[in-house]
Amino acid sequence: MQQRAERILDLLVARFPNARIELDYNHADPWQLLVVVCLSAQTTDVRVNQVSPALFAAYPTVHAMAAAQPQQVEPYIRSLGFFRAKADNLVRAARAIVEQFGGRVPQGRAELETLPGVGPKGAAVIVANAFGRQAIAVDTHVGRVARRLGLTKQRDPSRVESELTALLPKQRLLQAHHTLIWHGRRICHARKQPECHQCPVATLCPRVGV
Repeated sequence: MQQRAERILDLLVARFPNARIELDYNHADPWQLLVVVCLSAQTTDVRVNQVSPALFAAYPTVHAMAAAQPQQVEPYIRSLGFFRAKADNLVRAARAIVEQFGGRVPQGRAELETLPGVGPKGAAVIVANAFGRQAIAVDTHVGRVARRLGLTKQRDPSRVESELTALLPKQRLLQAHHTLIWHGRRICHARKQPECHQCPVATLCPRVGV
């Protein structure tokens, strides 16, 4: 099973060699990553990338966000779903980082998950992309593709993450995260009939649920 999983990953990486996070942020600033990850819940990366430049211009640092009121942040993200809750979470997360972590985004998943708006998936994305700690965050794309490929039968994202983490080489977990997302967005779509004729792993795929 592990050999098959790595073979699948090899073929997908060959198809998507430039797979990476598609949210726009300053890669030297973990706070900006946290912001766009929180904003991306229940919306697309494209929409987040449309609003984040103006938001970062108005509130360029975690301290600036901590000094704001949620009502002041809302207009910058009004086009996103759940914008009021997201504005409230960003301000409260910023205040928590300033008050509890000295103004620096914590590097541990457990600490990150104490912040408003940051769940297990978001924490995994942050520790992997900002701090170089290998993790495979499970969003809808990763879960769907993994199940169709027969790499897991689980529905709960935490269980999917555990099984994929056990299957794949630890040093390739972030690569697998990005690559499975790109495959899910471009070929293995959510609809019942994905683009199987374009799939680089079609001969290895049992097409579970397709």
